Amino acid sequence: ALGEPLCVFVQHTAVVFTVLSAYFSLKVISARRKHSVSPPATTGPPEFERVFRAQANCSEYFPLFVFSLWLAGVFFSQALAVMFGLLYLYGRYLYFHGYVESAQGRLEPLYFSAKMQWMLIALAGLGVVCTMTQAYLGLDLLHSFSHVLGLTEHT
Repeated sequence: ALGEPLCVFVQHTAVVFTVLSAYFSLKVISARRKHSVSPPATTGPPEFERVFRAQANCSEYFPLFVFSLWLAGVFFSQALAVMFGLLYLYGRYLYFHGYVESAQGRLEPLYFSAKMQWMLIALAGLGVVCTMTQAYLGLDLLHSFSHVLGLTEHT
């Protein structure tokens, strides 16, 4: 609910995200040294470029991830936000290592993490819409949906 502090679990998910980002960056530094690619160069052997692109791609999507994780946690469900957030991060970890091995190896984890990201976006959007309809129209859509699905008794 609005006004409640963001769950410790959502905060811990953000910490996992930060550690994963640092891990990816360290892998790029290691690949630079291994393949003798000095900054600011971003091209080199294919092995280096895959590590560099995997890290860059993950970094490009992390702002959307953090924003949707936060919105889903605040407006819909902290538990579901954490679950899908951790699954997203796990998918990104697999994506990174799949991409390092081969360009084709990134695809399955990419599709998985994209599905988790879309779940967070959907939860955030639904939560915002439900909050706004309750605040401005007096309609508790989440309660109504729960009742229609048989998850709660009618009150």
